[in-house]
Amino acid sequence: MDGDYYMIHDYLIFVGIFAIFFFVSVSVYLFSKNQNFRKKNIKLSETNKLIEQRLNEVQLEQIGTKLNPHLFKNILNSVQSHAYQTYMSLDKLANVLDYILYESNKKFVSPKEEFSFALSLIEINKIKINPLFDFRIKSKIDQQDAIYEEKIFAPLLSVDLIENAFKHTDFLAQDSFISIQLELENRIFTMKVSNKASLKNVLEKENSGFGSQSLDQRLKMIYNNFYELNRSSKNGIFTAELKINLGEFYDKVRYIR
Repeated sequence: MDGDYYMIHDYLIFVGIFAIFFFVSVSVYLFSKNQNFRKKNIKLSETNKLIEQRLNEVQLEQIGTKLNPHLFKNILNSVQSHAYQTYMSLDKLANVLDYILYESNKKFVSPKEEFSFALSLIEINKIKINPLFDFRIKSKIDQQDAIYEEKIFAPLLSVDLIENAFKHTDFLAQDSFISIQLELENRIFTMKVSNKASLKNVLEKENSGFGSQSLDQRLKMIYNNFYELNRSSKNGIFTAELKINLGEFYDKVRYIR
């Protein structure tokens, strides 16, 4: 009996040790498989991010390729329409073309550079309007702002709002006007453009243009949750207001770099 007892006891010990060994082996195997699976998921996620980033870059390049010739055509039309102001126009045109040729292909420029470009573009467009026309421009630029000269501003963002204001204004109406406000304060960029819209240009048609679509695409792809773009039309007055929190965007990009 004692012999049988010890045999059963030893057998149970062996079974217990084997079960523990089996459990540990399975656990180690599953843990190893889980780690490999997690590594593959991480690699796949990184690959997807790279693909998505490259797609965004390609889309931005395509948008820029379509945008620049369109901008050239409008600028040249403005210059040609008033030959007597050619000298001043060509001076501003040189600034604009330099910016388009040498800066627009960059991913980011400084707010300082974009403001200079926007003001030159406005001066060129002003050539085609009557000197007595109600044109208002106001700029409130804090040159001491921490991001004023940082490469954080996507080039040519101001084009669409400026071009649409001149393109769709009813210049014959007595109460017609164009108002452009540029502001950089507390690391936040604001651009507000208002104009007396021509009766033949309704808001739906305005939003369907290539320029508006490309602006929306670029803002979404570049600034994501750091911007607001609002358009409205009331009593024949069209208003577009763009706000970009360049400060928060800069902080995010700086840490990623």
